[in-house]
Amino acid sequence: MSERIANAQLAAKLMSAEEAAEFINNGDMVGMSGFTGAGYPKALPTAIAERAKNFHQAGEDYKINVLTGASTAPDCDGVLAEANAINYRAPYQSDPSMRKSINSGEINYQDIHLSHMGMYVQQGFIDVDVAVVEAVRITEAGHIVPSSAVGNNVEYLEAADKIIIEVNEWQSLDLEGMHDIWRMPHLPNRVPIPITNVGDRIGTTDIEIDPEKVVAVVMTNEADRNAPFKPADEISEKIAGNFLDFLEAEVAAGRLAYDGYIMQSGVGNVPNAVMAGLLDSKFSNIQAYTEVIQDGMVDLIDAGKMTVASATSFSLSPEYAHKMNEDAARYREHIVLRPQQISNHPEVIRRVGLIATNGMIEADLYGNINSTNVSGTRMMNGIGGSGDFTRNAFISSFISPSEAKDGKISTIVPFASHIDHTEHDVMVVITEYGYADLRGLTPRDRAAKMISVAHPDYRPQLEEYYERALRGTSVHTPHDLGTAFSFHLNLAENGTMRMNG
Repeated sequence: MSERIANAQLAAKLMSAEEAAEFINNGDMVGMSGFTGAGYPKALPTAIAERAKNFHQAGEDYKINVLTGASTAPDCDGVLAEANAINYRAPYQSDPSMRKSINSGEINYQDIHLSHMGMYVQQGFIDVDVAVVEAVRITEAGHIVPSSAVGNNVEYLEAADKIIIEVNEWQSLDLEGMHDIWRMPHLPNRVPIPITNVGDRIGTTDIEIDPEKVVAVVMTNEADRNAPFKPADEISEKIAGNFLDFLEAEVAAGRLAYDGYIMQSGVGNVPNAVMAGLLDSKFSNIQAYTEVIQDGMVDLIDAGKMTVASATSFSLSPEYAHKMNEDAARYREHIVLRPQQISNHPEVIRRVGLIATNGMIEADLYGNINSTNVSGTRMMNGIGGSGDFTRNAFISSFISPSEAKDGKISTIVPFASHIDHTEHDVMVVITEYGYADLRGLTPRDRAAKMISVAHPDYRPQLEEYYERALRGTSVHTPHDLGTAFSFHLNLAENGTMRMNG
């Protein structure tokens, strides 16, 4: 037996991905590992896609339903979408091929808060036929050591009738010990989650499974989807500077200290620019209770500025993924990877008092945020965990450039075309033109703040809309809905922001 598969019973079930795919039938609900391009199965998706093609060529139906932690990669979501092998997908995705199929109606997609997905499965709302999970190794006791993402592995493995394990030799063995697996008790036996500090370890380093449910073990040696981040540009650096100005204002107001700032961050180039700004800031002993470990957090750990980061997955560039693999034994002293039902749980988020920072597609004059649907109807990726953190953070913030599509579109609009985060949950909106602190403000007071962070080219149009809306019969939340809807219609048709009337 190899170091990677130390259990004789499970080593005897070693087979090819093509053989393992035979256990997955048309109509099955398949729970896969994976979160933000890390820890997803590398071999089974392609084997399932080829199986689907063979069925389709024979004139037979073959489609599966896929659950994950969050997004995966072209060699998972992408190949399955291109093979027309998916009927239903949840809770989050980011693959271009899958996005195209979702928006054409070929794939049924349900956008679900990430903290809810495991709960739905655990409470029996969704039945799982097969769990396909990537592992660093299988222990002597037959337990699974997760790889670079934990996601919903615990819930899928527990609920599934059949289990397929991909053991990936690319993943560092030194990841073992980084995970903290704590199972949410079933109703009616729920108890408080015993996390009071970001770095608390409350569980085990592996996932205990029923070995009788394992039908196949597959060996792989493939890297995660580690996409490089773009270098910080002038706009990203300005947004990061404005975010740090906001933090400084919170320190001056006595609501935040330089020591022990706790952060949550969405994924992307702008959040990484924010973390780069923190490197040269007065903040120290920074902690993260978040979803993903990004390059910027690794830099903060290396610089001694971040003491601990708790997440459910990595989202690293190729360079930083290599660094993590080479030095995982050191990083596991600072990083905790948890099941996403714990990393995203409202109870813990509210308790630790973090500042949440997420991206957006658009924000309207009153602070409603659209995170998911372009022009209100075309799905981009999904809400992800932004709702979990926004609703429960000490301070919730959204960061974005003020324009999109090379300046053709304002990200500050009269009325959000789709609302994922209501004005009741959104506290601060930050662009390269400053920050709009919306706390304690009525809708009319918010409008002026939001216009102030819009691009100057669009402020006259937003002001014109607001003045027109004030002439209506109700001015608590002034809206001229006809004008607002015509704006979004023009945007959908022409890709530019233009007012009618």
